Parts: sequence; C-alpha cells; structure tokens
Amino acid sequence: MLEAMAIGAVVGGVVNGATGEVGRTVAVSFGAWLRRAVGREFQAPTNRAEESELVRVLTAALAERPELVPQLRQFLTTPAGLRPVRPALPDPTRFFHDRKDALKALDREAARRDDGTPRIALVHGPEGIGTSELPRRWGAWRRSRFPDGRLHVDLRGSSPTRGLDAGAAAAQLLDQLGLPPEELPAGVEGRCDLLRTLLAERKVLVVLDHAQSAAQIAPLIVAAPGVFTVVVAQNPPAGLDAVRIEVGPLPARDARRLLDALVGERNVARRGKELRRRLERCGGSPFAIRVLAAQTSQGAGASALAGSAVGAVLQDGYRLLRADEARVHRLLALRPWPSFDAVSAALAADLPEAEAARAVDRLLALQLIEPSGPGRFRHRPAVRALAAREADPDEQAGALRRMTDGYVAFARVAAHAALPHSWRVPEPPEGLGPYPTPGAALEALRGELPQLVEAVRVAEQLDDPAAAVALCRAMWPLQLKAGHHDAVIDALRIGVRLADLQMTGSRDSAALHFQLALSLTELRRWDEAEPAVRAAVRDERAAAHARGEASAVEFLGLLRLRQWRFEEAYDSFVSAGQVLDRIGPQDEGAADLPRARALLARHRGRALGGQGRHAEGAAQLVLALDCFTEAGDAYNAARAHTDLAEVELAAGDRAAALSHVDEALGTLRGEGADQHVAWLGRLRALLLDEGHADEV
Repeated sequence: MLEAMAIGAVVGGVVNGATGEVGRTVAVSFGAWLRRAVGREFQAPTNRAEESELVRVLTAALAERPELVPQLRQFLTTPAGLRPVRPALPDPTRFFHDRKDALKALDREAARRDDGTPRIALVHGPEGIGTSELPRRWGAWRRSRFPDGRLHVDLRGSSPTRGLDAGAAAAQLLDQLGLPPEELPAGVEGRCDLLRTLLAERKVLVVLDHAQSAAQIAPLIVAAPGVFTVVVAQNPPAGLDAVRIEVGPLPARDARRLLDALVGERNVARRGKELRRRLERCGGSPFAIRVLAAQTSQGAGASALAGSAVGAVLQDGYRLLRADEARVHRLLALRPWPSFDAVSAALAADLPEAEAARAVDRLLALQLIEPSGPGRFRHRPAVRALAAREADPDEQAGALRRMTDGYVAFARVAAHAALPHSWRVPEPPEGLGPYPTPGAALEALRGELPQLVEAVRVAEQLDDPAAAVALCRAMWPLQLKAGHHDAVIDALRIGVRLADLQMTGSRDSAALHFQLALSLTELRRWDEAEPAVRAAVRDERAAAHARGEASAVEFLGLLRLRQWRFEEAYDSFVSAGQVLDRIGPQDEGAADLPRARALLARHRGRALGGQGRHAEGAAQLVLALDCFTEAGDAYNAARAHTDLAEVELAAGDRAAALSHVDEALGTLRGEGADQHVAWLGRLRALLLDEGHADEV
C-alpha cells in the first residue's frame, strides 16, 4: 500500500504540473480517474489545503481498494528530459581589488558543515559599491565547487521598479537547469517544489541579484547540501535568515589601484592632483571609479562635481556628450526600459540609426550604459534617474510616442509572421518585410517581450488605448506557443482595463479578455479566469463574431475540464457547437469549421469519459479521429488516439486501449514530443501489466 506521502507526491505533481499540452491533459485524465476511484466528483484543488484534503480522501479510498494503486503509475509527472544547463552567472570584470574579508565570508558559508539548514549569504551595500560583482568574482574563482551549474536571476525583472515574484524567478532558474518550457509547472508552489527536486542531488551556486523583499527570495531557498545561495540587495530584506556580508567603499589604496589598472599608472600620475581629487570624490565606489576612468580615457578635464559620489561622476560624463549623444541618453532614460538597442535609440531621439548607434557606442564608452546582451544595453537605475532629469518636458511625449509606435509596428509584423493564419493577431502594417520562418518571428517576439510589456505601460501613460491593445494582441503567439503567461499578465490587465473603458463590445476587447483568461487559467487562477472568459463571450456576441464567440464558449468548457467539472464542461462544448452552427458558408470562419467541429468532438469525448459515459465518449472521439485523419492532422489524431486509449482502459477493454496507445506512439516517436511519449510509455506499461486488476 502506498503511503500518504507517496500519494501526495503524485497528486502534487499532477495538480501543480506542467503548463504544456500533456501536463494539462494528464491533469484532466487524473480528475476522471479520481472520480471513478472515490465514487464522486472532486473538484481540482487550487491551494495546499484543498490538495491535502484530496490526498486524505484518495488515501482512504485506496486503503479500501488497494487494487487501484498500480494505476497511479500513469500519472507520475517527472520531467521527460533536461537540456544541458546553460551558463547564467555573468562573467566578472577584469580588474578587482580588496574584498578579501567578504570573499572569505562567502568561503566559510559555502564550506559550512551540512546540518540540514540552507547555506545562504546576503551580500548588501549601496548602489555602485560592487555587491553584484562580488558573487560573480567568487563564483568564477570557485567554479570547481559547482560542477552542476552557476545560476543567476536578476530579481528586478523586466523593469527596475517592479521586481520579479518568486514564481517568475523560479521559472528562470528551471529554464537554466534545462527544463523544457512545456514542462514548466503553472503555479509558484509547483515550480518551487520542482526546483527543490532538481537541485536535491546537485552542486549548484544560485545568485539572486537585486533582491527587494524576503517574499521574492524565501520560496527559492533550497536546503540541499550541494546548493549555496547568494542574495544580493541594496537594502537587506527583513526576515531573511542568512549570513550578512556588508560591502563598503574601497579603501583609498585599493581605489587608486583600480584607477591605475583602468587608466594606466602613468596616465594617473600625469594628471596629478586634479585626478586624485576627483578620485576622492568617488567615495570608494567601484562603479564611480570606472565612470571616472572612462571619462579620463575620453580626455575629460576638471569639473565642478556635486551630489553623491556616483551622481557627481555621472554629471561629468553627461557634460562630455555631444548634443545628439546627450539627447539619446536622456530620452532613453524617460522609462525603465529593460534593455534597448540602436533601433530604439534612433526612435527615441529621432535620429538615423547609424547616428544613434554611434551615440550608443559613446554612452557605453563613458560607462553611462552597460551591456545586457548582444547588441543590447540598459541603464543602471541611478544613471537612468539622473539622465531623465535632464529631459525637456517638450521632448518627452514625442520620444515616448515614437518608441511606442515603433514597438507596435514591430510587434504586429512579428506576431503575424509567428501565427500567419490566426485571426487572433493584428494584421501587419504594409511595407514591412516578413520573417523567414514562424520560429524566427517567435524568437524575435520573445527577445523583445520585456520591452513590449513596458511599451504597454507607456501607451497607458500616453492615453493611447489603440497602441496598448495592438501590443497586447501581438503577445498571443508568446502565450499560445511559448507559455509566457507570467510575463504578459500585467500588460494584459492594462490592455483589458483600457479596452473596457473605450472598446467594450468590440472584437479587440473580446480578444484581450480571452488572452487574459488563457494566462490566468494556465497559472491556475481559475476564479479570476472565469469572469475574463465570460467577458470574452459577451464582447464576441456583441461584435457579432460567431467564430470568436464559439471559441470563447469552448474555452469555458476547457476551463471546466481543468477544474474536473465534467458535466458543465460537456454543456459548454455543446453550446459552442450550437454557435458554430450559426456560421453560414459565406460567413467569416466558415473555412475553419471542419477543424473546429473536430476539436469540439474531441473535447466532448473527454468530458463524457470524465463522467463515466465511456461508450458515448468513445463515439465522439472516433468522430474526431476520423476528421483529423481525413484532414491529415497527424498530431491531433495522435491526441485523439491517446484519449481513446484512456476511455477504453476505463471501460475495461485493455486490448483496444493498447492498440490506440501504439497508434499514438507510432505518430509521436521522432517528432520531439518527449513528454507525450513518456506519458504513453507509462500507460502502455500499465496495460501490459498482467497482474493489473479490472478497471473501475
């Protein structure tokens, strides 16, 4: 007999499981099996308390019917396979001085005898003092201690003013560990549970940079003996149980050594008292010293410095810029763009791209911006704040408008290229060239996603709902094909709010409510998802868009499937079919009717199977299978075969179930559908188990 802990692991893996197609389908299948096992409907849990109650009920049911225990094997949800761990911790800078005591403190905590508590250090200090550099340098020196990876997450997220939550941070760590996107758990608890599982036997350094609160950090702390976590913060988060390592100013001797290394000892000596005075004003800040070194290399003379150590040298740097360079600097600083390139710089300053690129190079040379990826750059928060003060109010709106319009044009083209046949993405503007493949377009959207989210906030600031809506609708491929639900949720809420104010009853409003419902559903926030999908139904109906209305009603049924409310799910699928029946041969969406009806037949079959109406469910699934086969849709045919296998297994026809499993495997092997193949392998092993008892 399985212990409650083992049953809890299966239940937790299912209900907190992957957001990909297979993870969703396994969860629905488990709900149908659970209903047979316990003899009544049991709604999918949405929190730990409900999950614990489910485990209690299931444990009691299996104690009475131990012959059902082997059936749990099909619902095990371990990752099908991990990619190689990718490098994540940024490389350290070339020159590094002092910090011996801080480095020794990191050594002591990392080497502390395992006593079951997490090894964790908190590195803290003011802006520009070198807190982020310390774990990078230490991690490079001690890389042999961490053969399984050195992970890094910037908790500032897509905007320095809005930090990442623990769920989004865990998603980045799991990605660095090699978890395929389709296997990412939906909720923060599932992600953090999987993170702990994957790190349990690994030797890994985890650096959580720019932390803002203990709530961001606590769920990510792992007590595994091979894991060392370094948290970096400007202000130590309250309530964090960690060894504190304060990073202060460089001593005068080390500050001079750093400047000598960056500029050259002879150049420093030649500048004499002037440069020494400016070095003293840097206050021992490594960042300020690097900015001073950059200015010295550019031939800057003495200046009247004011304000903080960092602010003083930054003001000096600003005064070294030519007019076009200063314009680029201050206009890019108007918003906390996560990153920018020469194209966005040209839009901000209304310059030719070549001139903007030269200005960006100059800003980089003066340390006023820093690299954030190939061809991309960003401002430090302190630098951005100072630069933004220089902007003339008369030039601000124009710069933000040009950048927003540029992102709208880019997003419309890339979204249409990523999903060329979807009516859910906006039409692209004329005259802009396409991408070579849908995959290339999706990657372009993925790379600019943080900037698109910020552009939605800018559109709200500019009171431009049309731009916000276009940007949000262009995020659809990232939701549908890449699962970026955490990243888009805030932008979608802004888009929905603006659309509700000015576009209620329109197709745009309906589309955004639908997109929001999808992401909320994938994040298992079902109580919030239902009003959103009902608003989508309302607006599609008001816009007389029958194809969209049917899709929204269908999605309500899919939400009910996820909640294990099978009767209500079936009713929604029937209603969606009735909406499709209103579409005439010449109406919009008529060409898509065969596929839409086949998908509804599949959904009805799953809902009927969940109710225990196996013969009726199988009939619907056969109908769907025939349609997919006739249309040459091999993938959906394989999904229908998988569904039929489950229904036949539940009905007690093991031979028929095995035949459908083998048909699905024949299609999916070699197609990269590793998770689906792994699930079918577990189902096949269950069917071939000669000692297996009759099904419920």
